[in-house]
Amino acid sequence: MQDLLGTSSGHLAENIVYFARALRAAGIPLGPRSVIDALAAVRVAGLRRRDDFYWTLHAVFVKRHEHFLLFDQAFRLFFRKRDELEQLLASAAPPSGEADEGEPISRRIYEALFDLTRETASEHLEIEKDARHTVSDDELLQKKDFAQMTAAEIALAKDAIARLRLPLHEVKTRRMQSAVRGHRIDLRATLRKSMKAGGAVIDLRYLGPRTRQPPLVALLDISGSMSQYTRLFLHFLHGLTEQRRRVHTFLFGTRLTNVTRALTARDPDEALALCSESVEDWSGGTRIATSLREFNKRWARRVLTQGAIVLLITDGLERDPDASLAFELDRLHRSCRRLIWLNPLLRFEGFEAKAQGVRAMLPHVDEFRPIHNLESMAGLVEALSGEQSVHHDPRPWLQRVA
Repeated sequence: MQDLLGTSSGHLAENIVYFARALRAAGIPLGPRSVIDALAAVRVAGLRRRDDFYWTLHAVFVKRHEHFLLFDQAFRLFFRKRDELEQLLASAAPPSGEADEGEPISRRIYEALFDLTRETASEHLEIEKDARHTVSDDELLQKKDFAQMTAAEIALAKDAIARLRLPLHEVKTRRMQSAVRGHRIDLRATLRKSMKAGGAVIDLRYLGPRTRQPPLVALLDISGSMSQYTRLFLHFLHGLTEQRRRVHTFLFGTRLTNVTRALTARDPDEALALCSESVEDWSGGTRIATSLREFNKRWARRVLTQGAIVLLITDGLERDPDASLAFELDRLHRSCRRLIWLNPLLRFEGFEAKAQGVRAMLPHVDEFRPIHNLESMAGLVEALSGEQSVHHDPRPWLQRVA
């Protein structure tokens, strides 16, 4: 087996250490204990097949669902032939390149392997790196796609998400409350107040409409096609949960999971770890209709009250699109005051609503917005405190491909 340095398996222990460093640089939390466990596990399991080696390291290094894709891409790039990897990194290939399985290479993996190669390459190997791929000021960070961020940029993005503040948007309810300038006399409060003066003075008290923040319900797709965005979306929803009282979060892939209680943890990393433990279908397939049917049947009456706003975060790539998808989404739309579909695919200028699942969903949403960078998140925060935007009307998308 040839590795990053082009050596045989005799230097395997050294290269496992290098591989762990690359994973840590890409954002997977690994310490010395994990490296020692990996070396012991490989010694016990042996190296009969490449797959055995892959799953042995996976069992030690991957402790959360969201780290699987990073590990998979890093392994396939790290343990490939030396000349292929050096040519890839020496050419400063953009992160739109592909790994062995044809999946887009994460920017974090590319940066981590490049830095590691620069440190460990021989003196005769000269690798030049285009500085344009590493410069990221505040303005560029706001517009940069989450999937193309490095580990350092993702840390900055998490801080920026934590600083987002959702304005207090309130709606009127049927109940009344005491008000200085109300439009209705509060007879009970007026009589109670006049009794203190023996009934000689009548001090009128008034009632006005009571306002309350509407519930916010988020349905987040955690399928494989959304895996590069899921973690930052959960950071965003964790911030909303801290700011508002009635925020309900559900994750779905092939099934629906309620993670509302998990996101109430004060520490965001702890909250995301609890979400990871409670979900069984992370980075799997997508069954939007099945998940919406379960939500409409079990949860809609509990959480969709008092003018709830629903955020549907998915790319709309349904595994088995049929008539039930449109039916369930229409049922969800009728149960809430506002249904906003957030789709990362809108980051592409040439995006068209040609997929069957996308065309079935568009007629039943109020807004169709992109959600792939900090700028789009800030726009969503502003939209949640205002009226529906005509710039994000979903109907023109259907007319373009009619």
